[in-house]
Amino acid sequence: MTEILPLWEDIKLEENGPNQNAPSIQPFLLEGPGPFPVMIVAAGGAYARRAEHEAYPVAEWLNSIGVSAVVLNYRVAPYKHPVPLNDAKRAIRLVRHRAADWNIDPNRVGILGFSAGGHLASSAGTHYDFGSPETAEPIERYSSRPDVIVLCYPVISMGKYTHEGSRLNLLGENPTQELLNELSNDNQITELTPPAFIWHTADDASVPVENSLMFAAGLGRHKVPFDLHIFESGRHGLGLAEEHPEAREWTRLCEKWLRKQNF
Repeated sequence: MTEILPLWEDIKLEENGPNQNAPSIQPFLLEGPGPFPVMIVAAGGAYARRAEHEAYPVAEWLNSIGVSAVVLNYRVAPYKHPVPLNDAKRAIRLVRHRAADWNIDPNRVGILGFSAGGHLASSAGTHYDFGSPETAEPIERYSSRPDVIVLCYPVISMGKYTHEGSRLNLLGENPTQELLNELSNDNQITELTPPAFIWHTADDASVPVENSLMFAAGLGRHKVPFDLHIFESGRHGLGLAEEHPEAREWTRLCEKWLRKQNF
């Protein structure tokens, strides 16, 4: 296990339960001539937990293709929005703040997420800011906008095609229509949304494929580059999908796309 670094100086890490080691990051940094690109990894778990198979093995895969990685231990239920998003934004800023120390390129910082972690990654790509240059807190001076986003069978919508558990854990039992619209990230795309790689299985029984299709359609409307892959079948939560005869191709396709994005 790599070093656990707190995200916030004034918030202690929790020791037990679904928020163990949160809020924090765990860097998997490459050595050698750099600076290297970096991807922040957000595991899924319906905003109720964080699935380990969508975290550490993914960081190791990224290292194997020449990309440094940072596992994000974001807070989940009972914490509600905007806590997870604030953790993700803070992680992006912190990585840029530590870029020189960690031999990474602050202009090649992406975020990759699975399922609810995909919702968090798409939120980071649509609810960012460019930092506060005048603040006394050095980390908060950096932009929270990721340079690319990778969305793996993501929750995107809080509407018709949402994942009910993720919505409940993130927004509570009676969210306002305004909040539902705000966190339906297909509605939040602009021409400044980062380029995206997206994959899903067509018969995903937990998170409908429409989530990925709607996000891709929104990117298309705003002329944002994207690469979308829909595999015919496969259960939800495949992670690296090493045992799946078709979906296992997503890592090769993603590596090729990241190269095209100068990652």
